[in-house]
Amino acid sequence: MLRLLTIEFHKLKYNRASKVLSLIYFGLLTCIALIAAIKFDIGPIKFHLAEIGIFNFPYIWHFNTYIAAILKFFLLLVIVSMMSNEYSYKTLKQNLIDGLSKKEFILSKFYTVIVFALISTLFVFLVSLILGLFYSDYTELAIITSDLQYLLAFFIKLVGFFSMGLFFGILVKRSAFAVGAMVVWFFIESIFKGYLFWTFKDSENTTEKVDGVMQFLPFEAMANLIKEPFSRLGAVRSVASQIGETFSKSYAVDFSTVVIVSVWTFIFIYLSFTLLKKRDL
Repeated sequence: MLRLLTIEFHKLKYNRASKVLSLIYFGLLTCIALIAAIKFDIGPIKFHLAEIGIFNFPYIWHFNTYIAAILKFFLLLVIVSMMSNEYSYKTLKQNLIDGLSKKEFILSKFYTVIVFALISTLFVFLVSLILGLFYSDYTELAIITSDLQYLLAFFIKLVGFFSMGLFFGILVKRSAFAVGAMVVWFFIESIFKGYLFWTFKDSENTTEKVDGVMQFLPFEAMANLIKEPFSRLGAVRSVASQIGETFSKSYAVDFSTVVIVSVWTFIFIYLSFTLLKKRDL
């Protein structure tokens, strides 16, 4: 494993675009801290984001992983460009000539995906911990360490998303087309979801039926790992209760969703290996 990772990071070391995109990604993750500085006054109304509870433990684990997951697109570009460069610079063929098997080649990419996801998760953990210790109203150890499952969900989400990018990078060989193919897949899922709503429009529990089908598709499953945190915020619930609205949704990380995303990750890696094994290089 270490040998394969060394090969991959040696390639990335001399790829300027990958280094720039990685720096942008981790720079943007750091910028989550700037949310704490957002404040404005409108007459007697004083608004300060850090004071409405978004950095309170354990809510911060949910909020920060959700926001950080939106930024994963930058690392996706690194993954797909990493694959397209293998074809552009003939390094894939050279690696195989030098004795690297196709299985080891795919594993080297998958290990890189895991390392990127792990570093991202640790980075979000540190940023969230520092912000929480500065701004949270609750700093008891039991509260700090609760809801850490969102970090696991974040890691699994990144691994699944990057594995999908790796598959499309191998399939179409060009980073722009690989990203485009993922966008097309996303729109297909969205159109299919709309079709299901139309199909079940006259049924009871329409939303539950649609969600029951959609939960097995990759993008939907990855989105379900970390549900939106905003309606969970105390200030939002307080406003909602004043106008007669209530939120009954579950924000927990579902084990079934973890399994679905893990299965899709395996499928994407297996298809990547199968495609590479059958392709004449």
